[in-house]
Amino acid sequence: MKPQAPPIPRTTQGQLRRVGVEIEFAALPPAAAAELVQGRFGGDIRQLNPHRFKVEGTRWGDFTVELDTQYAHPDNKLLEKTQASGGDAEWQRLRAELHNRTRALIGDAVSGMVPTEIVCPPIPWLSLGELDSLFDALRLQGARDTRESLLYAFGLHLNPEVPGTDTASVLAHLRAYLIIAEWLREEIDIDITREVLPHANPFPRDYALQVLDPGYRPDLATLIRDYAVANPSRNRELDLFPLFAFLQPDSLPELLGDARIKPRPTYHYRLPNAQFAQPGWSVVAEWNRWVEVERLAADETLLAERSAAWLAHHRQIPLSRWLGRLHGWIKNA
Repeated sequence: MKPQAPPIPRTTQGQLRRVGVEIEFAALPPAAAAELVQGRFGGDIRQLNPHRFKVEGTRWGDFTVELDTQYAHPDNKLLEKTQASGGDAEWQRLRAELHNRTRALIGDAVSGMVPTEIVCPPIPWLSLGELDSLFDALRLQGARDTRESLLYAFGLHLNPEVPGTDTASVLAHLRAYLIIAEWLREEIDIDITREVLPHANPFPRDYALQVLDPGYRPDLATLIRDYAVANPSRNRELDLFPLFAFLQPDSLPELLGDARIKPRPTYHYRLPNAQFAQPGWSVVAEWNRWVEVERLAADETLLAERSAAWLAHHRQIPLSRWLGRLHGWIKNA
């Protein structure tokens, strides 16, 4: 399977747009996973702490491999505050050592319960298929995906570099996503555990009605404020907080100040399952589904027509008939 080209394949500087990829899995510790990354893409492994590694110097940049819980890793802000507070240097050293040891022990204790995560550097969209060899290696080494236990809720996150940072472009992509979201959920067949847990929640219906209304023409500050009021959580199927933190760093400090929100010019698409052990699954398939969102966002006339259709259907007609229309539209696109 080949990656499909988005409507705007290159940046304004003429470079292929890139995509960050994050994948979660169980039954393989970070050290072993880092060795698999190095075996596929080269680079040098550097241990940052007992449960976090970097594979540095690959041709795309640095991979991070870690236990996916902040409590397994030292809190750098806390350590910095300890140093800044002054006082006896030996006491500061002992306190930092105790903190590091405690976090390492927490990581040891939860390593069988929380996933390992590989965070890939931004990769040109045309090269996404090269990651599938890594996912095959994870499977062969015993890594387990979200389909292998009801206790697992592992996701594959895509972070496509935005084709434009203006408010009109962001709003168009948000509208396109809201229209296509139910088709994406059905095509992906969201795992039951991920459906129940709040990792990739759908957008509230009232918020979708607000955004798809043709009279909704916000400036960036209003778009961010309305989004935060309706979605006061990172756990949305399409998380816009990293993009908003990049575009307007001083807005909504109570939310965008969250250390887990890393400012970047990307759409944080959290919906896909991590199911590398399932036949026919690939990161390219998930990218190609995302491209449908970008295609709709790029067609102003079609986007307006389908926004109107979405509003009419969701005010009057059962969802099943809406899904039927989505299937027809995308099949004939």
